[in-house]
Amino acid sequence: MSATENPALSRRSVLCGVLVALAVPGGLAACGDAGTPAGTPADTSAGTPAGSGSPSGGPTPTGGAAAGVVALSEVPDGGGVVVQTPDKPLVITRSGNTVKAFDATCPHAGTTVRAPADGVITCPSHGSTFTASDGARTGGPATTGLKTVDVRVEGDQVVVLP
Repeated sequence: MSATENPALSRRSVLCGVLVALAVPGGLAACGDAGTPAGTPADTSAGTPAGSGSPSGGPTPTGGAAAGVVALSEVPDGGGVVVQTPDKPLVITRSGNTVKAFDATCPHAGTTVRAPADGVITCPSHGSTFTASDGARTGGPATTGLKTVDVRVEGDQVVVLP
């Protein structure tokens, strides 16, 4: 059945399905609800356990469903992903129930870093390296670490905090 035969399928939903199936980097950023821009503040607060809602562990008041930058299930445990938000690219990392985010722009030359591998985030341009657990610089020409971005998990979404 095509999208034209089923009025419940929009072009956006069909395109998102294709992007997810092909695992296109940054493709999920285009999959936001038409009424809510993709990449609006989502939750993965640095150091807040996934699913805890708020630092105190109670529910997080949200005024509605959160529009996340990535589904928690898309972030591999012990690894991470790079996602594009309307403002900047982010590295989202996960270790067990802890989800953290960093600005994915290398402080050396502004290149977007790669997703972590074996606990290390690497800049493809000049080889600067950073720890996936805290974004600290471990080598290369960068003189500082990656900037922390406050996020938390709301439902199944990683949401950037304002």
